[in-house]
Parts: sequence; structure tokens; C-alpha cells
Amino acid sequence: MTDTFADALEALDPLTPEPAKLSPPTEPKPRRRLPYMAYEHQQQITRLCVRCGLLLMQYGAESATVTDLCRRLGLALGLASVECGIAYNGLTITTIYNNRCITTLRASTTHAINVNIIVQIQRIVLDLESMPVTSTLEHATYRFDEIDRGTYPAKMVAPMVGVACACFAYLAGGDILVCLVTFIASMMGYSLRLWLSNRNFNPFISALIAACFGSIFASTALLLGIGNDPHIAMASSVLWLVPSFPLINSLSDMFKGYMNIGIGRFMFVIILTLSSCIGIVLSLLLLNISHWGVG
Repeated sequence: MTDTFADALEALDPLTPEPAKLSPPTEPKPRRRLPYMAYEHQQQITRLCVRCGLLLMQYGAESATVTDLCRRLGLALGLASVECGIAYNGLTITTIYNNRCITTLRASTTHAINVNIIVQIQRIVLDLESMPVTSTLEHATYRFDEIDRGTYPAKMVAPMVGVACACFAYLAGGDILVCLVTFIASMMGYSLRLWLSNRNFNPFISALIAACFGSIFASTALLLGIGNDPHIAMASSVLWLVPSFPLINSLSDMFKGYMNIGIGRFMFVIILTLSSCIGIVLSLLLLNISHWGVG
């Protein structure tokens, strides 16, 4: 009797939770599969994405540009996803298509900064995005093979470097003789560094030797009393060694979250600047000059 009464009260109590009703198990929805793509075809696209990323890294593109263009290139060629991992001296690309992943790792080498190549790659990706997927792989490979890697000849660049440094000397208050010494010293220093780089010298050693040689030549203006202020020539003749482009890229990478390569590029800038400073100090010690710079 007591149990029956308790059961009746429990049934009337609105706070008593009702037993949960078990719903029948539902079948998982099948994933949408993309059209068939051969493994070799995906492999070729992966290699092309790596090639794109390496070219961008080698010629001075920032990390965000490398990641974006590699991803867009893979999507334009029909892949489902492209993941990109960037290190200072390497690039890792993973392409995904119908749950099939292909990952490749390539080492990166540093070349001279060439914005023209970066612009050409951007145009290739834009063209591929506007083309049908079925006919873009061969066209993309052909376009990458035909990239123009030409640069201005050294006989043209060296005088322009000299003119730029001479203009800085003029802005600092140097007369015609000081500007002339700056022009010759910076042009010869740049030519020496280019000669060393073409023979695969370490870039830090090349900067050190070029800074030392250029400073020694500019210091002759002080020893011979040429110009109104020879110290201007000594300071202006090595301004071309300032690594402004890598410094901007390193800060941009760190601000955009690519800390690994950003710190690597920043350390490259620091060591390159330190090498140039050591070369300048060596030239001052060799010539027994106690003062350097404007003023």
C-alpha cells in the first residue's frame, strides 16, 4: 500500500524527470567525394606547388605570400586542400584529395632578391584561377618553365649603386669631390661583393670584405684631404650594405605570425650588419683612423 501511494505521488510530481527516450541510431552521412584523380596527377601538382613556394622564398617573398600562392595554385589545379609549412631553409607542402595526402619537403637556397619573378608567379596563379581545372596542369608547368629569371647586368647595377650612395653623400653636405669618391668606392665595393658571391663565398664573408675594401678606398679621401668633409664619403660609401628588404620581410613575417622564419630572417639581418661593421672597423684599424662618420 505504501509503495503504491509513493509511486502515485512520484507520477504527480512535475519535478520528477521522465526517463529518457532512446532514439534509434542514425547512419552517418556519407562524405562527398571529389571526382577521381590519379595519384601521379596529384603528385605532379604537389611538386608544382613546392616549386612555386621555393621560387617565392628564394627571391625574397614574404611568408604570407608564399603560403597564399601555394594554396591558391593547388586549389586552382583541382586539389581539395594545400597545407604549407615554412622554415628558414626549407619548405613543406601537404596536398589533400579525397582523404589522400601527399607530403614533400624541399630545401631552400637564397638567391638575390628579384621582385620580377614574384610578380610573374602571381600572374600565373591569377591566370590559372580563371581557367577550367581540366586543362591547367600542363599550362601551369609550361608557364613556370618559361619564367623570365633575367636580371639587370652588373655593369648597369654597379654604377646605379654608386649614384645612390653619392646622392646620400650630397644630401649629407658633401661637395663634388666627396660625391665622386663615394661613387667610386661604393661601385667598387659592390662589384667586389658580386664577384665573391658568384664564386659561392659565404654572404657574411662577402659583406665583410666588401665593406672593408670600400671603406679603405673611401678613407683615402681623408688621408689625402680630398673634399670638404671626407668623413661623409666614408659613411656614405657603405650604405648599400644595409639589408633593408630582408629586414622588412622579417618584421612582416613576425607581425603576421610566422615567427620561425621571421626570427631566422631577422638574425640573418643582424649577422649581415655585424659583418659589415666588422669590415668597416678593420679598415679604420688598418689606416689608423680614430673617427668615422659625419660630424
